[in-house]
Amino acid sequence: MNQWRSPTAEAIYRNHTGVAVRSGGTSPKARRRVSAADIHWADLILVMKEQHRERLKRQFPDAYRQCRIEVLEIEDRFRAMDPRLIAELRSAIDPLLEDELA
Repeated sequence: MNQWRSPTAEAIYRNHTGVAVRSGGTSPKARRRVSAADIHWADLILVMKEQHRERLKRQFPDAYRQCRIEVLEIEDRFRAMDPRLIAELRSAIDPLLEDELA
């Protein structure tokens, strides 16, 4: 519901050199829902679970084909900015960013 994982990722990468970030959820109950404009804007979309990728594919079939989407497989078990969540996010995202920025 775009409460803990995505906003934490956005916060820790907000000032990362060469990266622009936005956080959004795929659930109708999300604080901020992903839009077609977000997908068109992005070069790389990171989702926490496979079900999130599937929702994007269903909701935005045309835009979905135009960008790279990676599934991080990070469970929803931490609160925002929890050090364990930050460690999991960095472990999953840093290698992807290295590839993307190379």
